[in-house]
Amino acid sequence: MTSSLPAQNIAAPVASTELPDVELPPELDRVLRDYERAWQAGDAAALASFFAADGFVLQSNRPPVRGRPAIQAAYEGQGAGSPLRLRALAFAAADTTGYIIGGYSFGTTSRDAGKFTLTLRRTPDGPWQIVSDMDNLNAPSRQRSVPGTPTGNPEAGQ
Repeated sequence: MTSSLPAQNIAAPVASTELPDVELPPELDRVLRDYERAWQAGDAAALASFFAADGFVLQSNRPPVRGRPAIQAAYEGQGAGSPLRLRALAFAAADTTGYIIGGYSFGTTSRDAGKFTLTLRRTPDGPWQIVSDMDNLNAPSRQRSVPGTPTGNPEAGQ
């Protein structure tokens, strides 16, 4: 059975209010503060060291990157060295797994430029390590269409 999908018009972004920060336990807050310091120092090796050996970086408009050497290479020359501010919106942690959902900004701006999720893992009594870092910008979506379908506004005769 085959079906076709009509072109989808993505609505304009909805104005939203910034969500409030949540306070993290010190061992999770350390993950964010260490990441900020390494980013601001432009230290790609330090950034990669925060990841599990089989960790992932999942950035917008880029293929997935896996493993510390590839993560270090991905971070080299990506603008590291700029002022980064990470804030937590939600988190959970139990035994050896956890996550942080947050927002990020650069410089002194108070509005988030984007959002992220960090999936975390640790060995018993060990430090939290990043298993996956997924982020994307808070930019408006572009209109998308399914290949092979007409684009434009049919009501306007386009």
